[in-house]
Amino acid sequence: MSAIGAVSSCLCLRPGVWLLKPGMQKMSSFGLHTAARCAAKDYYEVLVLGGGAGGIAMSARMKRKVGAENVAVVEPSETHYYQPLWTLVGGGAKQLAASARPMGSVMPKGVEWIKSKVTALDPDKNCVWLENDIKVSYKYLIIALGISLHYEKIKGLPEGFNHPKIGSNYSAQTVEKTWKALQDFKEGNAIFTFPNTPVKCAGAPQKIMYLSDAYLRKTGKRSKANIIFNTSLGVIFAVKKYADALLEVVKERNLAVNYKRNLIEVRADKQEAVFENLDKPGVTEVHQYEMLHVTPPMGPPAVLINSPVSDASGWVDVDKETLQHKKYPNVFGIGDCTNLPTSKTAAAVAAQSGVLDKTISLVMKNELPVKKYDGYTSCPLVTGYNKVILAEFDYNAQPLETFPIDQSKERTTMYHMKADMMPLLYWNALLKGYWGGPAPVRKLMHLGLK
Repeated sequence: MSAIGAVSSCLCLRPGVWLLKPGMQKMSSFGLHTAARCAAKDYYEVLVLGGGAGGIAMSARMKRKVGAENVAVVEPSETHYYQPLWTLVGGGAKQLAASARPMGSVMPKGVEWIKSKVTALDPDKNCVWLENDIKVSYKYLIIALGISLHYEKIKGLPEGFNHPKIGSNYSAQTVEKTWKALQDFKEGNAIFTFPNTPVKCAGAPQKIMYLSDAYLRKTGKRSKANIIFNTSLGVIFAVKKYADALLEVVKERNLAVNYKRNLIEVRADKQEAVFENLDKPGVTEVHQYEMLHVTPPMGPPAVLINSPVSDASGWVDVDKETLQHKKYPNVFGIGDCTNLPTSKTAAAVAAQSGVLDKTISLVMKNELPVKKYDGYTSCPLVTGYNKVILAEFDYNAQPLETFPIDQSKERTTMYHMKADMMPLLYWNALLKGYWGGPAPVRKLMHLGLK
C-alpha cells in the first residue's frame, strides 16, 4: 500500500478515558522492529497485511493476544499518515508535517515489520507471496490493505498537477497544492468534485468547499467566486438528517451543487474540467476553473482484484457483522479494503477493530463469533474554520449519535474535537489498540440522562 493510502479518511472522537492511560503518549522505539525487505521468519501466528489505521490497531491488539514475536505486519511505506488532517491542510488550517510520522514509530514494539509489498494471496495454503518471491505462512491473516487512488483514470492526470490552480486533499503530494490554489484565487469558478466510485470519507470532497468559501469570504474575494460542487451522486450526503443540514448551508452560502456529474478529464493548461452527465450517457460539459479540487476515483488494491479472498469487485469478502471471511475462517478483513456496506472512514475502523478483536479471540478458542458490528461510521463535516456537523450513522444510514444534542447543527466544539482532539485519539489510542469504537461511551452518555 502506498504512503498516500496508508490511513482511512475520517475519525470521530468520543469522550472517554483513553487519553489518560499511563504511557500511552510515549512513542514506540524505532530499534525494536525488523525492517528488512523480506520476513525474518517464514511463519507467523498472526500476519497483518497493511500498516494503515486498521493494520496497526489490530497488530497492537494481536501482540497482546499472542505475543509480539508471533505477529508480523507487511507494509512497504516508510511514513504513516493521519489523513483526516488533510482537509485542514488543504484549507490552510494545519501543516502537512503534523499528519506524518515514521512508520517505525507507530509499529507496536517487538512486532515484526516486513517492509515489502504483497504480490499474491493463497488462503487455501495459508500463505502470502511478497516481492522477490518470498513466501510467508500464517495461522491467522488480517487484511487491512486500504483503498487505492486512481488519478490516472481521469484524462490529463496526474500530470495536470504540475500546473497551478489544481489540487487534491487525498494525496500527500497534492494536498498543499489545494492550499496554494486557494491562496492564489482571483476570480472565476472554484470547482470541487466527487467521483463515480467508492471513496474514503464521502464528506471530504465537500468539506474543502466549505473551507474555501470561508477563506474567500475572509479575504474579500467571495463576491468574485462561483463555488461549484459537481458530484456523481444524486444526493449531497447519504444520511437525510445531515443532508438536510448541509443543504441549508449550501443555500445560505450561495453554493452551487450539480448532481450526477462525473469528472472525466482535466485540461490543466487551459484550466478546463470536463464532466460527463451520468443521467445523459455521452453528454459532456466543459467548465472553466480558477481553482479545481479533485477527488480521485478509487478502488481495491491491485493485489486483491481477482484474489481468492475478494468478491467480484475486488473487495475483501467478509461477514458484515463479524468481519470474518465468508469462505476462509482464519482470514479477516478490516477497513477500506473490505466490502462492508458502510462508509470507509477511520471511525469505522475504530468500531470494527473492537468487534474484530472479539471475533478473533473466539475463533482462536474454536468458538463462534458473537460480537456484531452495526456498521457504525462517522464523518465530522467541516463547514468552516470553526464549525463542524458531526455525522454518525449505521449500516442503514440512520443516525447513531453519541451526544445528547442535535449533531446536525454546526458547532464550534465539534470543530475543536476534529482539529485538536481527534489526532491525539488517533495516535495515542486507536493505533495502540485501546480504542474500539463508541458503543461503550454512548451507553454511558445515555445512562447519564436517566
